[in-house]
Amino acid sequence: MFFNHRSSKIVTLFVSVGSIFRGVDMVDVQGGDSSTMGGGGLLQFVIHVIRGRWFSLFASFLIMAGAGATYLFGTYSQEIKESLGYDQTTLVLLGFFKDLGANVGLLSGLIAELSPTWFVLLVGAAMNFIGYFMIWISVVGKISKPKVWQMCVYICLGANSQNFVNTGALVTSVRNFPESRGNMIGLLKGFTGLSGAIMTQLYLAVYGNDAQSLILLIAWLPTVLPVVFVYTIREMKVVRQPNQQTVFYYCLLISIVLALFLMVMTLIEKAITFSHAAYVVTATVSCALLFSPLLVFVREDLAIWRQMKHQVAVNEDANTIAEKPQVTVEKEMNQIPQPQKEINSCFSNIFEKPARGEDYTILQALLSTDMLILFLATLCGLGSSLTAVDNMGQIGRSLGYPETTVKSFMSLLSIWNFLGRIFSGFVSESLLVRFKFPRTLMMTLVLLLSCIGLIFIAFPFHGSLYVASIIIGFSFGAQLPLLFTIISELFGLKYYSTLFNCGQLGSPLGSFILNVKVTGPLYDREALRDLEKKGLTRASVKELTCTGDQCYRLAFIILASVTFFGAMASLILVARTRKFYKGDIYKKFREQAEASDSEMASSNSTNKTTDQFKLSDIDN
Repeated sequence: MFFNHRSSKIVTLFVSVGSIFRGVDMVDVQGGDSSTMGGGGLLQFVIHVIRGRWFSLFASFLIMAGAGATYLFGTYSQEIKESLGYDQTTLVLLGFFKDLGANVGLLSGLIAELSPTWFVLLVGAAMNFIGYFMIWISVVGKISKPKVWQMCVYICLGANSQNFVNTGALVTSVRNFPESRGNMIGLLKGFTGLSGAIMTQLYLAVYGNDAQSLILLIAWLPTVLPVVFVYTIREMKVVRQPNQQTVFYYCLLISIVLALFLMVMTLIEKAITFSHAAYVVTATVSCALLFSPLLVFVREDLAIWRQMKHQVAVNEDANTIAEKPQVTVEKEMNQIPQPQKEINSCFSNIFEKPARGEDYTILQALLSTDMLILFLATLCGLGSSLTAVDNMGQIGRSLGYPETTVKSFMSLLSIWNFLGRIFSGFVSESLLVRFKFPRTLMMTLVLLLSCIGLIFIAFPFHGSLYVASIIIGFSFGAQLPLLFTIISELFGLKYYSTLFNCGQLGSPLGSFILNVKVTGPLYDREALRDLEKKGLTRASVKELTCTGDQCYRLAFIILASVTFFGAMASLILVARTRKFYKGDIYKKFREQAEASDSEMASSNSTNKTTDQFKLSDIDN
């Protein structure tokens, strides 16, 4: 058993809590219906909370906060390089397979179309543990040195688990809150962006400053979280709540406070030496802030609970329901027409695309011009950003920054990644609702901003890498929520599990072209030139390293040019969707929520009538 004593205790705690949640969630309480909850006590309220939309969202927050292991690659990649003796090209190849796994989510999307959410989450948890645990035992020498292709398989498998989490938690939350999808995706992806800084605090508290142990933490923590909350995340009926946006803004405020705390702690930790007890305190505060949204959600559920009890009391006091024989009521209920599903071939209507915003089939969406433009913009924008993120640690070393400062760049990048995600989610939603500002235009502006950060790396000056890490982190984070939200708005939610995973396929392809085929070889070429100037040969050094401004100059000039091309391509989509975004894109979801509310009210009235006649029969 490779876990130390502290790891075992933490895992046991999480699994125990998960058993409690699963047990409570599966309790069948007779009074769970809104029509019979008048005398509900504390236990019924707890079950009401755990089975509700808000607790499902809270569980999604926690799972997404542990699903950003791919963004820590720059922190532990040097350990892999040194322990296994890789050169930069090999390390870049590992980075590509990491990006490939993290962004090719077609399998998770198709599985989600055919299986329940709990199964998707459990598959992702298993993949995460197997992939990263094998990397850890390879790095610490518990097994013989694996071949490069084996390491590529391990990291691809571990990173691909992120897609299963996205599909299980993010897609379910968007379907539960369709009118707030911009805010929803921004928050969920924001917590994923923060996960790098959160997990850094946790591993410093649990293991100390040991990058190898960070890989171990990545192996077990993101595995435990989905297992604990697997039964609480599920699709529910869409209902309208007047203060829903207010609740999301409370969550936004909490997440910003968490991000600021992490940023301040990161900077302080690099300036002074922390004791282990101090790391425990910072990790505890981070976890407390991470759990704070639960207080907001419990308060919201308490208000709903009281409203339901009040409505039941009003119905009991009014007693104005007209009497009908029970047989008549049942007959009327049986005469309610049931919707019929149309079964069509997936190839029968590929080129008969519905209007934007309606539910496209998978093939209709994938073969549409809008999706092709999104794919091109993603290939250029996210491909360049991923290349910059994966090489940020090596860039800092090539420019002569000390190791502690290099780790600061990675933490700053993670935090600004989060800020970019919530900014693009909330600001684009607000601009869309108030001014009909197209979300596609926001994507164009973000890509142009990314170009500036890439130029700062190509032509560095004193302190430019601080600015570049902020800009690239912010723009990289902003692109993902915009991409996922645009796909949901243009092509509907029916096949969203598959479509949003397909939509990000351009990211690993762009990373392969720009990172593996461009940046890595160009870096190694400059490193070989350095060796020649020093009179050394490749065989005389363990690893190729390059020092100076020239190491990444040409590569990042190319990246900036490619990103600018992606921004220009996205302008075409802005022109194509301008009329669509000028309309009311959430109208049908409001109508569905209103119909659901009417159906619920009618159902409660019918249940009340039926109960009255049953009591009348008993009295007679």
